[in-house]
Amino acid sequence: MRTLIVSEKNIAAKKIAQLLAAGKVEAGKSGSVDIYKFKLNGDEAVSVGLKGHILKVDFPEEYSNWQEVEPVRLIDAKLLKVPTQKTLVAALKKQAKEADEVIIATDFDREGELIGSDAVNEIWSVCPEMPIKRARFSALTKGEVSRAFGELDTLNDSLAQAGEARQDIDLIWGATLTRFLSLASTRLGRQFLSVGRVQSPTLCLVVARERERQAFVVETYWELTGLFDANGERFKAGHKTERFSSKEDVEAAAGRLGEEGAVTAVKRTPRSTDAPAPFNTTAFLAAATGLGISPANAMRIAEGLYMEGLISYPRVDNTVYPESLQLRDILSSLAGAEELGPLAAEINSQPTLKPTRGKKFATDHPPIHPTAAATQARLSGNDWKVYELVVRRFLATLATPAKSESMRIDIDVSGEPFFVRGSRTIEAGWQRFYPYGKKKDEILPDLAEGDKVRLMKHTVEEKQTQPPTRYSQGALIQKMEEVGLGTKATRHSIIQNLYERSYMHSDPVVPTELGIAVADSLSKHAATISSPDMTAELEADMDGIAEGKKSRDEVVDRSRLMLSQVMVELVANQQAVGAEIRGGIQEGKTVGKCPKCDSELRVIRAKKTKKRFVGCNNYPDCSQSYPLPQFGDVIPLGTVCDQCGSSKIKVVSKGKRPWELCLDPACPTKEAYRNKAKK
Repeated sequence: MRTLIVSEKNIAAKKIAQLLAAGKVEAGKSGSVDIYKFKLNGDEAVSVGLKGHILKVDFPEEYSNWQEVEPVRLIDAKLLKVPTQKTLVAALKKQAKEADEVIIATDFDREGELIGSDAVNEIWSVCPEMPIKRARFSALTKGEVSRAFGELDTLNDSLAQAGEARQDIDLIWGATLTRFLSLASTRLGRQFLSVGRVQSPTLCLVVARERERQAFVVETYWELTGLFDANGERFKAGHKTERFSSKEDVEAAAGRLGEEGAVTAVKRTPRSTDAPAPFNTTAFLAAATGLGISPANAMRIAEGLYMEGLISYPRVDNTVYPESLQLRDILSSLAGAEELGPLAAEINSQPTLKPTRGKKFATDHPPIHPTAAATQARLSGNDWKVYELVVRRFLATLATPAKSESMRIDIDVSGEPFFVRGSRTIEAGWQRFYPYGKKKDEILPDLAEGDKVRLMKHTVEEKQTQPPTRYSQGALIQKMEEVGLGTKATRHSIIQNLYERSYMHSDPVVPTELGIAVADSLSKHAATISSPDMTAELEADMDGIAEGKKSRDEVVDRSRLMLSQVMVELVANQQAVGAEIRGGIQEGKTVGKCPKCDSELRVIRAKKTKKRFVGCNNYPDCSQSYPLPQFGDVIPLGTVCDQCGSSKIKVVSKGKRPWELCLDPACPTKEAYRNKAKK
């Protein structure tokens, strides 16, 4: 008996072979593809890993010429499935011919089921009678993988069809809209404008928040605070009128203040704060951004930790641990670790374990949790930060509530009311295990009603109201989930795409002029694609496929009809759309003010050399210019360098870390770079 095991990646294929093998694993090759041979229950087994999808959907060759094929023709075009990894497909077929059965061991979600289904179809093309089984697991650990291979199931065709519907819909919408906007704005070649069913409404969320900020009317107000002394303990308290609307009113209140105040009330309120819910993907990615790790990078790291058998599968909606999850076994496995082991042992010493529960319950995978111990010596940098975050969250979900006391003291000073709030921790509870974002205690003097305090000095401070805050990447992930944009498996990559397309930059997120132009034009001429509602509808339809309630063809055809309606309006306003986006591109070329003549500095490309540089818009009267890097998108930051006063830009190149710099090559901040270049 010879069994072929098909995994999603090579690292998973190797890991599964090591976990299942009764003896040594023999590494080999099938063509150029790695394979792993071992004994499974006394019989031969071969484990092979794919590289994700081995097939992709595409349009027939006759639709490939952007200039000759109208974008609307793509809507109803027949789609083809073509190999993306021909050597892998060949190796898969070769190994299948030598096997007696095949076990699909790809990730258990829509994408994994589709990858497995495509692999099965390729296998059946050469071995039509091949028996196919499915192994489903949530962690690459010996216990979990052994259980999965002892409880083999069949492929879930509904789940695979839902994944295939997403591929079809995203291709049709993305290709049609991308071609239309790129042609309308004459942005072709490398500079084409990417538009997508999920990407575009996400961009519109960011731009809408920026428009709110731009429309915000700043109001000036004044605050009155006092520095008090109570038996040698000093503390600050604010006037009960937290915002005075006029300077005259605040100065009048300040003028009435004497040197002594009386405590009019002291209120102590005990609080009990429950531990956070277990991590699902959205909560995990949002927490990781708080550590300075982008969602895309956090997911990449989490997938690596999963492949190494250190954490469970990271693409989940579930926030409720299943009863089958052996919590004490996990704690015991963690207890020997140097850094986090003592904390795990402490939780395990509790007589009972009562984990917190979130609002979302699903049966495919448990919430994200650790599956094995690791040390900081083994994992470095952000890998350790992510692993520690997952472990600490898991421990927190099993810990006791945190208990604290909040305190408010009211003070009367010559008839003017002041108050101060403070808090102190009584029992840290879960916060000892999960300290992220914990606020420091604000200890107030032990005062009682009627006590006297001395006003040492008072301060009047002028302030201004602030516009709504921009989305952080973590907040944007959570907003996408709230309005139904994307899925747990795609949200981080959607955000990354918006960065790579130079539609936005920085964190908190700032839209570029190009991003604003694209979003505004879509909102004006194609409200359907700019709103989350349409995407949420299609997501619900795809859920219906996964549940067996709808067919793939039905949902894809409905999406084609929706897109046709969008394109009617866009085509009718093609000239306006093109002009609006070109205007935004021009705005994006302005990088700041000229230090010589106060005119605009713009990105210019030389006619002879084709090299780009920054030059003054007032040329030839002003010859101010600066060199530029020749690769990557240039994004004006709207700020100036503290050292040289020249405008700052960000250079974004796909696959590289964004680079912030000022325009002046002689700036002192570039001294280290100049010295390195000389060497």
